[in-house]
Amino acid sequence: MRKAVVYVEGPSDKTAMLALLRPLLDSKRSQGVEIGFYEPPKGDRKESIISKVPLKAVNIILNDETAVVVAMPDLYPRDKGFSHENIDDLKKGIFKNFDNALRRKGIDDKKSFRERFHVFCFKYDLEALILAAQEALKNRLGIKDLNPTWKIPVEDQNHDRPPKHVVMDLFREHGKKYVGTVDAPVILGSADYKQIAEQCSQCFKPFVEFLEGL
Repeated sequence: MRKAVVYVEGPSDKTAMLALLRPLLDSKRSQGVEIGFYEPPKGDRKESIISKVPLKAVNIILNDETAVVVAMPDLYPRDKGFSHENIDDLKKGIFKNFDNALRRKGIDDKKSFRERFHVFCFKYDLEALILAAQEALKNRLGIKDLNPTWKIPVEDQNHDRPPKHVVMDLFREHGKKYVGTVDAPVILGSADYKQIAEQCSQCFKPFVEFLEGL
C-alpha cells in the first residue's frame, strides 16, 4: 500500500477534506493508495506547516519508501514564517526549509527527495471551497438565494478579506455563527469535489489532480 501524508493547518481543514474528497479517497484506497490528512506539530498552525513539516517530511520519506508528503497551508495570512504574498513565494520558502532539513540530515540526493515532497495551498483559506459550494451553503444557512458580495472566481479574494471572513460575515447576516469544525465538513460533505475543483482551479484543482494521479 502506497501512502500520501497530507498536512493541513487544523481540524476543520482535516475533517472538511475527508468529507469532500471521500469518493476520491475510497477510489484511491481500492487502487492501493492510502491518503491521510494530518494536523501539523504543535505551535502556530501555519508556521508549523512551513517550518516543522519539511523536517517531518524528510524523516517520513527516509523511513517509508512508499510515502509522499504534502504540505498544504493557507495562503492567508501573508508573511507568516517568512516573507510571502503569493503562492510562488509560499512554495519557494517551504522548499527552502525542506532543502535546509535535507542538509542538516546530511542528505545529498536532493532531487529524489524533492520528487516526493509537494506543496499546495488553500487560496486564501479553506473557506474558498465553501463559497464555491453554493447549493450546500444555502442549505446550511436555510435560505433559498445567495447574493454574493465576494469576488468570482472564489479564489480571487485577498489578504484583507479572505474567504473565511466572507463566510463568517454571511453566517452572521443570517443569525448564525460559523464554526469551521462543524459547518465546513457538513457543507463540503454534500458537495461534488470535481465541481468544487473546477470553480477553484488556481490552487485546489492542481491538488485534486495530484491526488488523482497517485
